[in-house]
Amino acid sequence: MLMPSIFGESLFHNWMDFPFSDMEKALYGSRTQNVMKTDIKETEQGYELDIDLPGFKKEEVQAQLDKGYLTIQASKGASKDEKDEKGKYIRRERYGGTMSRSFYVGEGITQNDIHAKFEDGILRLTVPKTDKQAVEQKKYIAIEG
Repeated sequence: MLMPSIFGESLFHNWMDFPFSDMEKALYGSRTQNVMKTDIKETEQGYELDIDLPGFKKEEVQAQLDKGYLTIQASKGASKDEKDEKGKYIRRERYGGTMSRSFYVGEGITQNDIHAKFEDGILRLTVPKTDKQAVEQKKYIAIEG
């Protein structure tokens, strides 16, 4: 028989890191190390990044280039209601919050050089190899989808 666990994900997990457990895991529980998994492939022209963002919509994802760093940020809001129109929640594992990840792509890259597409919960970025000189600007990258 399946029963809701009063100990969360593990009997020993919650009490061993008690004072900091809620602060660190406010976004996706103890599995935060599993979010924004990224595959990076080098091609002759540049690099292709595939970033897993399951459950996010295109509007909740931002890609920004600043001083040679490409930063991907995803934000999601969550309802704190204990009840919905169909009944009472027994366990809630989906959370809201913001997460981000940065990659150094070089200071010679501009936002126009990077192509981004969001489809089926995967953000695909194409970053070219370049020897251009650094450009001082902070711009956002348009994401297609």
